[in-house]
Amino acid sequence: MNPAFTLPLYAIGIDSESVLLFRYLFAILILGIMLKARGHSFDLSPRHILPLVALGLVFAFSSEGLFLSYNYMDAGIASTLLFVYPIMVALIMAVFFHERFTSHTAVCLIMATIGIALLYRASDGSTLSLTGTLFVMSSSLSYAIYIVAVNRSIFTDIPTIKITFYALLFGSLLFAVILAFRGHVCIPDSQHWYLW
Repeated sequence: MNPAFTLPLYAIGIDSESVLLFRYLFAILILGIMLKARGHSFDLSPRHILPLVALGLVFAFSSEGLFLSYNYMDAGIASTLLFVYPIMVALIMAVFFHERFTSHTAVCLIMATIGIALLYRASDGSTLSLTGTLFVMSSSLSYAIYIVAVNRSIFTDIPTIKITFYALLFGSLLFAVILAFRGHVCIPDSQHWYLW
């Protein structure tokens, strides 16, 4: 659903950081309500704060990479390429955590590579943007790192919804800082109110 909600905003001149800031803020609000409804507290152990800040930044880099790639390539192709992240997770687990690299994983890696190769040239003869591809691959890698960190770290005693809440909260700070340096946040005007 990312392109469906993002491309209309891009079309009226709203930049990726503004889109992501509001996307994160809306998600934080919804997850905060869900946390309370499920009876979870917002309390954090001091040992979790810095790792959650790092996790939030990794998550924000993933979002930023994907949303920037939409400026350089077809959003459908970019969103499809993003789904190499499970292969990246498998590779990270094999290389850094010595998880067994199965034949099933190898077949998936080969198929994903073939899939990317098939997407490389469109029917009109144009090729994928190198810049867009690098952005979406950095997004995939960041998301793979996020997944591994959530499952292989000190976060195992925190509910997933709480991890996501704080990852979004701390990740939103990246977009807020970027927009503060720019000196403006883009929002839909009254003519395009429905894009909210």
